Amino acid sequence: MTISLFIPCFIDQLFPSVGISVVRILEKLGHKVDFDESLVCCGQPAFNTGCWNEARDVAIRVVDGLKNAEVVVIPSGSCGAMIRVFYPEIFKGHPKQEAALSLAHKIYEFSEFLVDRLGVVDLGSRFPAKVTFHNGCHGLRELRLKQQPRQLLRHVKELTLVEMDDQTSCCGFGGTFAVKFPMISTAMGEAKCASALETGADFLVSNDSSCLMHLQGLLSRKKEKLKSIHLAEILASF
Repeated sequence: MTISLFIPCFIDQLFPSVGISVVRILEKLGHKVDFDESLVCCGQPAFNTGCWNEARDVAIRVVDGLKNAEVVVIPSGSCGAMIRVFYPEIFKGHPKQEAALSLAHKIYEFSEFLVDRLGVVDLGSRFPAKVTFHNGCHGLRELRLKQQPRQLLRHVKELTLVEMDDQTSCCGFGGTFAVKFPMISTAMGEAKCASALETGADFLVSNDSSCLMHLQGLLSRKKEKLKSIHLAEILASF
């Protein structure tokens, strides 16, 4: 199939290797990947701040730009939830309401697409390390994603998955939340880092680069050896 790839703004600007990894994986599976470079923000920062009109202005470009897509894959539970769950909210009563609903049904988070849509759990990847997994809030609570990334990790050769005692708490980033409430955000992030460090893992994995950016910043400031990495980067280690 032809897969339209939506790359969130923070991946576009800060973590391009994540997008490259996704393309490598999808092309290895025999699919054609289409990417519109003009669509690199879903409008979530404005939405989270309560500026729904401004968020809708950004969202209109996404809805129009992806209206002809067969399927849309996003390497982020956060942005995936924005388009699938919250676009129908901000477009209620708007002329683009039907188009937004149509797009919402085409949206897949990356691990969800591999496992649930393609039925793929083993990509032949190899990553000799001990890892622990962090669930991003939007992916876990809005998209109901928990097992899909773990299924993929368990099939990676020489990888050992060690679960944190605290698997479901927020990392404290929350986009604009970290800007509005930095002290609370930091405290939440430090608690999550402590839980990850207790596992003795070499890498902290997630399917959300925004969470990893926040946690890696806290880990680096404390000079911890634990490193963050996106799920797609591990799976692209063929």
